Amino acid sequence: MKNTFEISIEQPFEWMRYIKNSIKGLIALSFFLLLGVLLANIWIVLSTEKNNFYNLQKMPSNDVGLVLGTSKAILGGKENMFFKYRMEAAARLYKEGKVKFLILSGNHDSVFYNEPNDMKKALMSLGVPENVMTLDFAGFRTYDSIIRCKEVFNQQKFTIISQPTHNARALFLANELGVDAVAFAAQDVPTGYKTYLREYLARPKAILDVYLLDRSKYSSRKGIDVKEEKR
Repeated sequence: MKNTFEISIEQPFEWMRYIKNSIKGLIALSFFLLLGVLLANIWIVLSTEKNNFYNLQKMPSNDVGLVLGTSKAILGGKENMFFKYRMEAAARLYKEGKVKFLILSGNHDSVFYNEPNDMKKALMSLGVPENVMTLDFAGFRTYDSIIRCKEVFNQQKFTIISQPTHNARALFLANELGVDAVAFAAQDVPTGYKTYLREYLARPKAILDVYLLDRSKYSSRKGIDVKEEKR
């Protein structure tokens, strides 16, 4: 039988072993999480790069372009250059005849925030006719925008319009959801490092979305044919 003195000596060592093992476990978990993020990014980029176009002249034509929404302004009221360049890219595609119709998909979660309407106004100021634009107010996430374009707007083939890093994830989602999609890369924003970090972390989630998310709530909604609607 151990006496009280022996127990009191061993207890600190037990705690030290516990803390040491916990730290090792956290390090191992962090390593595997980082490895998972890295592998997800490599998979998504390599599997989509052939359909992520930078040159307008090499772009294949599609009837419909899907413009992915973002805020028109950043904190402090300054112009969001991601938004500006994305709208310019969409306008170029339309004017060059690479798309005939545009679906503007974004967030509209309050009367004070309306990405699709902001996109429509910006595109009209760039010379895009209002009657070729359809607004999707439920594009809360990239996954929502892609699957709604397919299931709600009845599009099996379309052009995605966003920045290159965002396009990679959107193309991956489209491919996995059975859509024949290409993407046109809007001008990048060199200082948008926070956006890029968020994008790198969003790619593993895109994989989980594809394989775990229930799609039935989208497919049960009545479809809209964009080309028929605009005639």
